[in-house]
Amino acid sequence: MKSRQLFLAAAVVGSIASLAVVGGLGCKGNSASASTTSGPVGVAMSVNVEANEKGFTPSSFELKKGAPATLIFRRTSDATCATQVVFPELKITKDLPLNVPVPIEVPTGDARTLVFQCGMGMFKGKAIIH
Repeated sequence: MKSRQLFLAAAVVGSIASLAVVGGLGCKGNSASASTTSGPVGVAMSVNVEANEKGFTPSSFELKKGAPATLIFRRTSDATCATQVVFPELKITKDLPLNVPVPIEVPTGDARTLVFQCGMGMFKGKAIIH
């Protein structure tokens, strides 16, 4: 019973810490919200990324090395060139239909910075894996 309580406590603390980190990053002045869920190493994480007329929000966030991660992109405006998201290093390009969540699993096995951008390369963001 105690090991289950410790695991749950660790998961809650990890989630709160990740929310604090992700909530403090991104474009200043943008009222969009981002949410992250994470926990101990090996537990899946997800990050919601909004694409709008100001670019990607959050534009920078951290992921835990070795933990499965899914980025969920959602375009919320037609007034943007961010109708696609491109991960040049991973050779991934995904269309971003208006108001449709687009999940993208990213590898987190190595510490690195994964850059993502709109199809034209005007808006950029990064996922920092450590």
